[in-house]
Amino acid sequence: MNISVENLSVCYGDKEVINNINFQINSGDIVTIIGPNGSGKSTLIKAMSRCMKPSKGNVFLNKYNINRINTKELAKNLAISPQVKSVPSDISVEELVSYGRYPHLNMLSRLSIKDNEIIDWALEKTGLGELRKRLVFTLSGGERQRAWIAMSLAQKPKVLLLDEPTTYLDISYQLEVLELVKELNKTLGITVVMVLHDLNQAARYSDKIMVMNKGKLYEFEEPCKVISKSLLRNIFGIDADIYNDEINCCPYFIPKKYTAEPKGATI
Repeated sequence: MNISVENLSVCYGDKEVINNINFQINSGDIVTIIGPNGSGKSTLIKAMSRCMKPSKGNVFLNKYNINRINTKELAKNLAISPQVKSVPSDISVEELVSYGRYPHLNMLSRLSIKDNEIIDWALEKTGLGELRKRLVFTLSGGERQRAWIAMSLAQKPKVLLLDEPTTYLDISYQLEVLELVKELNKTLGITVVMVLHDLNQAARYSDKIMVMNKGKLYEFEEPCKVISKSLLRNIFGIDADIYNDEINCCPYFIPKKYTAEPKGATI
């Protein structure tokens, strides 16, 4: 499913956080949003999911304005895993994943055989089949993220938005989650938009990288065109050597030193 953003601006009160940006994401792509803290990354995800109303502009799914799509229909096509998540302490993995079927239920209806089959499928697809009866709060960080992704999968969405899915995870769990996202994109054709802080991971797991800077779209290209010495210096304030990972066909960098206050930083 294609995503188009046209003339989008978002404000918090009188402060404009996103300033008149335009872009299009092709169906089946993985796009990662990067940028300094306060550059508008999470706000953009919220606006794209209709969790936050823009002050100007529109977001389209296959040319349909999301503000004119019925809420249940939107939830059938688009799923979001927010940065901050909270669930009751007594909820099981299976019950959490079942929430993903709610957009497909009629009022007062129960989960059908088909719904339960989809829940089973989402659990197996994310490697949680044996953990389905476990309480969510007893899971490891990586398992918990997989449970939230499984809930999103149960919606059977065409677009998956992930706001910092690797936050608070150690490196092994980070890679576990990103490998899962890549597999789901490849096997199911889901369009993925996610926010990451690790630029090397963004380069490795993305078809395109979107760079946000002070609320504006700074760059939106393939990783090999985005990860550059000038970007690292001008936006993040670091000096680095850039190399090519021939196995994964992507660039990566090794920082040499911190050079100056990054131009992308906000106070």
